[in-house]
Amino acid sequence: MKLTQLAALALAAPASALIRFSCSQLVVDRIDPLVNPGIAPSPHLHQIIGGNSLNATMDPAKDMPGESTCTTCQFTEDTSNYWTAVLFFRARNGTFKRVPIRPNVGFDDAEGGMTVYYMQNGLADYQQRSKVTAFKPGFRMLIGDAMARTADQANKYKQVTYTCLQDMSTRFPETKNIPNKICPAGIMANIRFPTCWDGKNLDTADHMSHMSYPVNGTFDSKGACPDTHPVPVPQLMYETIWDTREFNDPNEWPEDGSQPFVWSMGDHTGFGSHGDYLFGWKGDALQRTMDTPCYVTCPTLTTQSIADQNKCKIDRTVQEDIDSWLPEIPGRPTISKKY
Repeated sequence: MKLTQLAALALAAPASALIRFSCSQLVVDRIDPLVNPGIAPSPHLHQIIGGNSLNATMDPAKDMPGESTCTTCQFTEDTSNYWTAVLFFRARNGTFKRVPIRPNVGFDDAEGGMTVYYMQNGLADYQQRSKVTAFKPGFRMLIGDAMARTADQANKYKQVTYTCLQDMSTRFPETKNIPNKICPAGIMANIRFPTCWDGKNLDTADHMSHMSYPVNGTFDSKGACPDTHPVPVPQLMYETIWDTREFNDPNEWPEDGSQPFVWSMGDHTGFGSHGDYLFGWKGDALQRTMDTPCYVTCPTLTTQSIADQNKCKIDRTVQEDIDSWLPEIPGRPTISKKY
């Protein structure tokens, strides 16, 4: 099934709440306020979206909605911050070039960034009837392991995947590894977070233990939450479309037939994909939205233009070249493939 079919069915069916919105690029920077708070530069580069109160530390007590004067997200009530690693292309001569991000379907003028979803049920469930509890101020989480380099390590994180785009509406199949073939329209990196919360902790030392997958089945199959994590929360999902089209010349790909893309932490397998989230919605805006019939256009939320969200930017904390052809990836990570 393609995205156009999903959208048409969702618009035709009564839905409680599934919101899909664009967030443009806030900054590309070598900071990681969740895993390495206060450390600049952090070990690897991230692409970050959301409210402009972002800094390298992001104290859990920080008033993100109060301190943000703009957000790169379409809904102005959302001053959360969301981020992933950055994808690079490695040329045969050993130099690296940062891969740009292209806007998703329906968000043609967005400058970089991601598409964000909050769902009560799986993306293909057009009724969206399950009751969920919105995240609370100070909540934060991480999914994926930046150091994973094998399928076994990556399989712990059930819904961190890739889609090789034949065109902009392709959504299936999904793989756990970076596609090992040319993708005509780009590579979509998909990150879906766990949906069961322990109801107590806004964060934990590993930024994951307060969250869980369903005890059986999946979020899509409406599997029940475990007793240890009894509170269903919205499924948060990121889609990032890496615009690999300028790198689709097979004569520039490795001569051994492997794929040429490497994450900013040195991972060429794709198994190390990960996403970070710091909740920063204003007041009860997210809960009210999850309790309201809503699909994309939400009566509970204020929608700014894509032109306005594109204007929200911050300066990089770490000043280094990230745009040229580079002899090494910023931070000099160990590349998982031996060339």
